[in-house]
Amino acid sequence: MTRGLTDEAFARLLDHLDADRERAGQRYEDLRRTLVGFFEWRGARFPDEHADDALDRVARKIADGLDVRNVSAYCYTVARLVLLEAFKGPDSRRAPIAGTDVAAPPDPAAGAQAKEIHLVCLDGCLSKLPEESRALILEYYRDDTRGRIEIRRALAERLGVRAEALANRAQRLRDKLERCVSACVGDMNTSSRHYE
Repeated sequence: MTRGLTDEAFARLLDHLDADRERAGQRYEDLRRTLVGFFEWRGARFPDEHADDALDRVARKIADGLDVRNVSAYCYTVARLVLLEAFKGPDSRRAPIAGTDVAAPPDPAAGAQAKEIHLVCLDGCLSKLPEESRALILEYYRDDTRGRIEIRRALAERLGVRAEALANRAQRLRDKLERCVSACVGDMNTSSRHYE
């Protein structure tokens, strides 16, 4: 069982994963492995602990009565928040070695933190768009290869607009998203400085 978690909370989490206890246990282990990989890939210093922390939080929320329909997706959301907290925490900074004149190499966690903040803001800004606009912008920019021309042509046909009109609509949505993301990143950076 995970640390800091009641038997009841852990049992409720397993119930949400699968009605069969053995399959639920397997899904829990698979989910934990995925979360550990999520933290490792993003350069977190303690991926196992962070994965356990995210799962503990989800289990407590479920035990408190939160209706979680997709446990995996919710765990991923919680994991992103745990990661942001980890990057802001005191363990994220490396103290320079006393008496050395050599500058410390750049901290890869700082770049990962900035990228993660940007992704969290982008997700939040996308979720604020109407569903039709969100679908349009995601499809319009989903492919960076030569196939994007065909995708955009098909999208314009499906919407019954000219390619130029579609490009203008996509640009307006992109501008709106960029303003939203910039404001969000600024707010998060301001609040993180506030807590340092």
